[in-house]
Amino acid sequence: MQNQSFPLILTFGVSDPVGALGVQADLAAFAAHGCHGLSVVAGILVADSAKVEELHEVDSDWMADQARVLLEDMPVAAFKVGAVATVLQLAAIAEIVSDYPDAPLILDPFLTALPDSGLADEEMLSAIRSILAPQTTVLMLSQSELGRMAETWREVDPMSGTEGSLLEDVAELTNAGCQYVLVTGTRDENGTCSNTLFDADGVVAQVEWQHLPGPFVGAGNTYSAAFTALMAHGMEAPQALFAAQEYTTGALEHAQRFGMGKFIPNKFYRG
Repeated sequence: MQNQSFPLILTFGVSDPVGALGVQADLAAFAAHGCHGLSVVAGILVADSAKVEELHEVDSDWMADQARVLLEDMPVAAFKVGAVATVLQLAAIAEIVSDYPDAPLILDPFLTALPDSGLADEEMLSAIRSILAPQTTVLMLSQSELGRMAETWREVDPMSGTEGSLLEDVAELTNAGCQYVLVTGTRDENGTCSNTLFDADGVVAQVEWQHLPGPFVGAGNTYSAAFTALMAHGMEAPQALFAAQEYTTGALEHAQRFGMGKFIPNKFYRG
């Protein structure tokens, strides 16, 4: 026997009985990349492979206690924060990760499988921006999710009647302290779909991807978990962008339908 020799990752998120989303999906993707996942559950889903029916929150103190116990026992190479249930949970997570500034933090806070994708609560959006994003290494969100978050700070220009651009919205987050913003699903004038990584100076890297028919559940979760695992191994964010996309594409191409609902990404297709 030997002591731990591969990266440990602590993930905060919801528990999905299907295993397509949240911490269960994270643990599988971490394992596929040679990492061991530690999990702290913020909420419990009532769901099947077709849809999420309900989200039951876990007490924020219980959640924080579980994280502290783990962190006092084991060294963590990276953090991943997914969808959580309350602002109190966000505040607790922000306090916890502030004690580990050297470990990369990947924040993927919006879960499209939820009825409102986590975007309905303006207080939650403001909290993500103000207390967690400033500590984040990579904030991952779609273009529409970025636009919804930006509504908490931007105003329509009275002269032009237009709102801020994507670059201006990204700058708001990087200026606040977020090292990178990863915007998924951006499209150019030809309709090409890309994931684009930004820092305070603008576009750092961009990877194109082909839309697959699906329908899938957990595609974004797969991508952010892979990204986290790659950074836990020491890979820089621009390189992780491409490697995570390659892995996610393969997981989707080998996805399986377990029930009557959507296809589940195959995290172990390479095995």
